[in-house]
Parts: sequence; C-alpha cells; structure tokens
Amino acid sequence: MKVKFTLAMDDLTVDDRHYDSVTIDWVSDVAQEEVLKMSQRWISTQNFLTRRMIGLQRVGESSLTIEPIEEQV
Repeated sequence: MKVKFTLAMDDLTVDDRHYDSVTIDWVSDVAQEEVLKMSQRWISTQNFLTRRMIGLQRVGESSLTIEPIEEQV
C-alpha cells in the first residue's frame, strides 16, 4: 500500500544547532503490517527519533502522521 508519512519536530537540536521546527514528509510503498509495527514503536519507544536520525541530539515535541494514499486505477 502507498502511504504518506509526515514527521513534525519542534524545538530540536541537530549537530549542536538549534531549530524551532522541522517537517519532513515522504511517500512510500509499505506493507500494512510494517505500518502497524512502525506506529507501535513510535508510541512505545522513548527516544525513537534520536536513536534513528544521525546528528539529532534532542527533540522537544514530535508527531508522526501516517495516512494511506488512494491509488488511482
């Protein structure tokens, strides 16, 4: 399934530089099971982002939106 991810982060530090807000969005083909796993890890893992993003040292607030994209037939 085709899915749009939107990651919004506020009050973050990357490579010792402060940023008020950063938003990243991307579209990916992902199995539904993988979307469920990712959303569960997002909810249950403390420091989910800082463990996965090189240079990211701190995030104040963050949100991850996952929305399916309807494919045109």
